[in-house]
Amino acid sequence: MNWKDGIIGDCPVSPLRRFSDDRGWLSELFRTDEAPDGHDPAMAYISETLPGVARGPHAHTHQTDLFAFFDGRFRVYLWDDRPGSATNGVRQVFEAGRDNPMTVRVPPGVVHAYQCLSDTPALILNLPDRLYAGPQRAEPIDEIRHEDRPDSPYRLD
Repeated sequence: MNWKDGIIGDCPVSPLRRFSDDRGWLSELFRTDEAPDGHDPAMAYISETLPGVARGPHAHTHQTDLFAFFDGRFRVYLWDDRPGSATNGVRQVFEAGRDNPMTVRVPPGVVHAYQCLSDTPALILNLPDRLYAGPQRAEPIDEIRHEDRPDSPYRLD
């Protein structure tokens, strides 16, 4: 597929405001009164990504992710492969992290990946609207993985 670079409209990328004082800083990651499209997290997790490592590309059938990039430096990739989407065929690439903190909402069907560009491990938070593997981890995992497919159209630069 020939992707065209652009903005995927229903994947809001929102800068995080830092409130700093002599103790450090604080940033609000999620507020119900500012939730994109009524996003309602079911869980939250933190992950560490090692330098040079990429996570993804993968997509979800039902789950919406809300990532918070606040540490290190990452290149984020989004591909809109949803049939009928106004931005089908669009690829969006940007950098996020300590110097450019933001949240990124990724709805079902949008293929996504991120790669750590930092020299040291870096952290990410995710507030998905579904439980990983369902209640008591008793359901199939909602992931469509593309990273090990040699014919994958989702390429990281």
